[in-house]
Amino acid sequence: MGTVFSFDVRGGEPEAVRAALREAVAGLHRVEEVFSTYRADSEVSRLARGELTVAQCDPRVAEVLALGAEAERMSDGWFSLRYQGRLDPTGVVKGWAAERAARLVAAAGASGVSVNGGGDVQVLGSPGADRPWRVGVSDPLRPGGLAAVVSAAGAPELAVATSGTAERGDHIVDPRTGRAAVTDLVSVTVVAPRLVWADCWATAAFAMGAREGLAWLESLPGVEALLITAGDEVRCTGGLGARLG
Repeated sequence: MGTVFSFDVRGGEPEAVRAALREAVAGLHRVEEVFSTYRADSEVSRLARGELTVAQCDPRVAEVLALGAEAERMSDGWFSLRYQGRLDPTGVVKGWAAERAARLVAAAGASGVSVNGGGDVQVLGSPGADRPWRVGVSDPLRPGGLAAVVSAAGAPELAVATSGTAERGDHIVDPRTGRAAVTDLVSVTVVAPRLVWADCWATAAFAMGAREGLAWLESLPGVEALLITAGDEVRCTGGLGARLG
């Protein structure tokens, strides 16, 4: 998926957890084989060329496409499963895969799991007694600095996902023009229970721009967000403060 995944796992029976970690890592490699848009032999590439039907693909393809279709619906088309007219579920896959890996390890008995996929993080449980997971949000205008620290205190599961131009340049597409999204934003960080949705919502809100993106994020239940503009203006949803610390 063009990025690095890391695991932080606490508690559980060591052999069971190690076996789950091996399975989770193998699963991430399998996801790469199935969904990579850079590999001509991947199932998604073959599906895009009409060489396969969804029914002929790995069952996870249908699952991811259904999630993407729901994201398109909920964002009124600001999130898209297509790039330059071609099927491209990349915007769903990374968050979905990281969340899936975290849940697999947690199901093996780990008391705390954090999976970081290229800066997007899913946490489950806790790292220790009376200790919440804390996730730093990079400052897009000050390399090496933090714009905020999100705390998972009181939440059995929490995800933090950021979309923006600081790391990968103008890679987010405006689905309505098919070109790079031109907005007043440099980053959008979304905090939600599930990483698959946090990742989708951050991408969609970035394409919308600060004003429309913030209003839309405020309307989503259980979602908080931090938006930073090119002019170094910070905007956030009303409940974000309760998640900082």
